[in-house]
Amino acid sequence: MGKRTDFLYLNEADTIRAGVLDARRCVSVSEEVFRLLGEGDFLMGGAKGSSHGLGLVFPKSSPFPNMPLAGPDRRFAAMPAYLGGRFDVCGNKWYGSNAANTGKGLPRSVLTLVLNDKETGEPIGFLSANLLSAARTGAVPAVAARHLAHREATRCTAIGCGPINRACLEAIATQMQCKELLCIDLFEEKAEAFADWARRTLGVKAAVTDNLEEAVRFGEVISVAASRLKPLHLEDAWIQPGATVLLTGPAQADEAFWLNTKIVYDYIGLHESYVEDAIASGNKAGYYGGVIGGPLYNLIDAGKLPPLHESTDLGQIILGQKSGREKDDERITFVACGMAVFDVAWGKDVYDTAQEKGIGQKLMLWDSPCQA
Repeated sequence: MGKRTDFLYLNEADTIRAGVLDARRCVSVSEEVFRLLGEGDFLMGGAKGSSHGLGLVFPKSSPFPNMPLAGPDRRFAAMPAYLGGRFDVCGNKWYGSNAANTGKGLPRSVLTLVLNDKETGEPIGFLSANLLSAARTGAVPAVAARHLAHREATRCTAIGCGPINRACLEAIATQMQCKELLCIDLFEEKAEAFADWARRTLGVKAAVTDNLEEAVRFGEVISVAASRLKPLHLEDAWIQPGATVLLTGPAQADEAFWLNTKIVYDYIGLHESYVEDAIASGNKAGYYGGVIGGPLYNLIDAGKLPPLHESTDLGQIILGQKSGREKDDERITFVACGMAVFDVAWGKDVYDTAQEKGIGQKLMLWDSPCQA
C-alpha cells in the first residue's frame, strides 16, 4: 500500500477566518522574510534562484484561432519558491491576469497558492490567494516604512487607488502615525472611494486631488501602486526633503529624481535576474520598460548609478549590514518588484493558523498512489 496524501483547501472566506487580512501580523511575517533574504535562506526560480518567475506572454497576432492574444495586463505567471527559517516549505503562486476581467465581475488578477512538502513534493495546502497576495504586497512597503521613513512623518500620499494600494496604506498605517492622506487616481470616483475608505478604516483626514504635482509635494510618505495602463511621471522638484517614496507599481521620473534619492531595493539578486532576463530577451530596452526597476537599470547601464552589486537592499539594512535613513532631510526611494517568498511565507502562516483552528476542507490527492 502506498501513502495516502491529502491537503488543506482554503477558499477565500477560509483565509479571512484564518487572518489573511491582519495587516500588522503580515508586516511582521514579511520582515522575517527580509531577514531570511539577507541571510540567503531561500530559493526562487531561475539559474541563480532569484527570479521573479516564469511568464506566458501572449502574441499580438496568431494563426491559431484559440490562442489568446496580447491585451492590457494579460498574462500568466508561475512563481515558485522555497523559504527556510520557521516556514521551511516550498510553494508556487499561479497568477493569471487580464484587464478585461473587471467587465466580467472578476478581479483583474486571479491567484492561487500551492504549498508543498519540501521533501516529497506532496501538496499540503491549496489556498485562494487574491487577498493573500494583496496583503503581502502591501506589507512589503510597510516594512520599508518601518525602517526608512522619517519618524515624525504624518502625511501620506496614495498614487493609484486600487486594491493593492489599499493593502499598502492599511499596512503602512500600522507602522507610522498617518494623520493626513491625499489620494489621486486616473478615475476620480476610485480616488473618492479610497479616501472614504481611509477615513472610515484608518481614521485619517483624507482628501482627493487630480493634480499629480500637488499629490507628490504633499507626501512625506508616498505609496505608488498605479496602473500600468498609463505612464506615471514624477519630477524631482516635487519631492520634499526627507520624503520616502515606496514604489510598488511602475513609475517614470526625470533623471534628477533617481540621482537625488537614496535607492533601497527589496532584494538585489531579484533585480540582477531581471537584468539578465532583459539581456537574454534580445530587447533589453523593451524589457526594461515593462518592469518597475527599469528606469534604474537604464541609469546603471549608463554609469550614472552604482551597479546593483554595490547597492543596498532592505534585508541588509534590517540585518545591520548597511545603513538606512542617515539624515532627517534624506530622500529615500524603495523599489519592490514582487517575490514569491513573501506569498509562501504569508500563505504558510495562514495555513498554520487554519490548521490550529480547524478551518478549511481536507481534500484527497489519492488514497494510495497507483504508481508507488
